[in-house]
Amino acid sequence: MLPLTELPKGNSRGLLGFPLNLDLDNLDADIVILGVPYGLPYYPNELSNDQSIAPDMLRQNAQDAAWDEPRTLKHFDWDLGGPLLNNKNIKIVDCGNVTADFRDPREHYRRAEKVAKKIFDSGATLICIGGDHGIPIPIMRAIPDDKPVVLIQIDAHMDWRDEVNGEKEGYSSPIKRASELKSISSIYQIGLRGVGSGRQQEYDDANAYGANLISAYEVHDLGIKAILERIPDDVNFYMTVDADGMDPTIMPAVNAPTPGGLNWLQIRELVHGIVKKGRVIGFDLVEISPSFEKGNTTAIHAERLICNFIGAMVRAGYYDSK
Repeated sequence: MLPLTELPKGNSRGLLGFPLNLDLDNLDADIVILGVPYGLPYYPNELSNDQSIAPDMLRQNAQDAAWDEPRTLKHFDWDLGGPLLNNKNIKIVDCGNVTADFRDPREHYRRAEKVAKKIFDSGATLICIGGDHGIPIPIMRAIPDDKPVVLIQIDAHMDWRDEVNGEKEGYSSPIKRASELKSISSIYQIGLRGVGSGRQQEYDDANAYGANLISAYEVHDLGIKAILERIPDDVNFYMTVDADGMDPTIMPAVNAPTPGGLNWLQIRELVHGIVKKGRVIGFDLVEISPSFEKGNTTAIHAERLICNFIGAMVRAGYYDSK
């Protein structure tokens, strides 16, 4: 049987140059980075897609940017007001990519759930890189029922489809599946816009559940501060970020680019704001399609987004008591 995770292809170091560690049973880390490349296919013989190479593409892009170590850790970061880890002893490891068995596509999800459970049980914060938007399904299943989270989704689409071609765990269904979990206490969906965000049935289901549906246009009209005021304080959070939730001018490498998405200043302010409100136990970034990339624009913003998430957690004192 394959191990649960494997080394990234073509990378000798982890994301941002952090060390690789595949020993999931002896994790000693504050933050764990994990690649989950494969979603479940909607069509026969579609065992992988363009998004499956995104975890290693982002590692390579960030590794190139961080090659003159210790630049990433030691240089002054104007997004954060100091070095990434704020001169603190924060332990970050990259656990590689969840392995797949192409004779059984669901095995990838089973392994992803097992890995995520080990990471959550260790007390580390999980940063997951997909893959399509199906991959948060096994990650969210690993969240302990006795520590429920508020789910924050950044996306152009609602993702409330119950099934597509009989598949109930694909990239159109993560929020529908999340609504069925005891570990999810409430749902905020931010950045909705355009067509393809769901038919009337999905819209009705989301409203019946009580999902907080916030369009991108509300964000633009009211500002992030007003959106943050709607979200509770002193709770645990899980954040799932679809690259198409951002405007295609900053993240063009997506399958469904839609005008009017969140801009860089908005997504940065939102991430910092959520981190300050409570404890984010997990974060995923999904739906990056490298074949549609334009001059590394998406990869650069993805790296900056992850760095801002890490830097915000460090400055919020997440790891000061460890």
